[in-house]
Amino acid sequence: MATTTIPGIPSIAVQAPAARLGVAVVRQLVDVIVTGVLAPGELLPPELPLTTQFGVSRTVIRESVKRLEEKGLVTVSQGRGTTVNPPSSWNLLDPVVLQAMIDHDDSLGILDELSEVRVGLESPMAGHAAEHADAESLAELQAAFDRMRAAVDDPTTFPQLDVAFHILVMEMSGSRLAQSIARTLFEHALVSNRYRGRDPERAFEITVDEHARILDAILAGDAAGAEAAMHAHIADSWARRRLPVHGRDD
Repeated sequence: MATTTIPGIPSIAVQAPAARLGVAVVRQLVDVIVTGVLAPGELLPPELPLTTQFGVSRTVIRESVKRLEEKGLVTVSQGRGTTVNPPSSWNLLDPVVLQAMIDHDDSLGILDELSEVRVGLESPMAGHAAEHADAESLAELQAAFDRMRAAVDDPTTFPQLDVAFHILVMEMSGSRLAQSIARTLFEHALVSNRYRGRDPERAFEITVDEHARILDAILAGDAAGAEAAMHAHIADSWARRRLPVHGRDD
């Protein structure tokens, strides 16, 4: 049976263009689906109750529901309504869906999975970089590492240079699809305080040492060594940063 309202959703009526209102509606609807307020198999309320609850027009609601369908969160069926899909249907690479899952997963399970996927994608890319890099790209990677090492005492600049090193390795690999997926996951996770986690003692120095092993293997053309070094770095870095989860990690 369809509900008439969604619990916990405030009105978002403001003086703003419809497109901006639509973005706000979509984000709130994504949140209530990801958090299970609306469970798989349940129906979204009809248009009229949603327009009243959100304080927006029917046009905004219709466009917002279309966006949800594009993200795989719902299925619109004529005569039945809009049904919430199971998580297996969601587009987890969609930035709004991914961010909502990160923001609302107190177990950090989605971030554990994200780190595993990064290992699976970036490790082979490091190996490919070692096999295929030319002299110019190797010089660029050395320069990127040198900049990162020089900024080890700068907590603002160092993380940016760390990311730049990873992106350069991805580009050197020539793996366009893997690079696109890895960068999407990486860049959207970086905005989360949960993913950045905690900084253990000498965190930046340890990171420099791990990147040095990746660099040395790539410079030497050692594909297996580069893959292993990248694997160890991503897995160990997440283990160091990972926040404790009450009842399991503390």
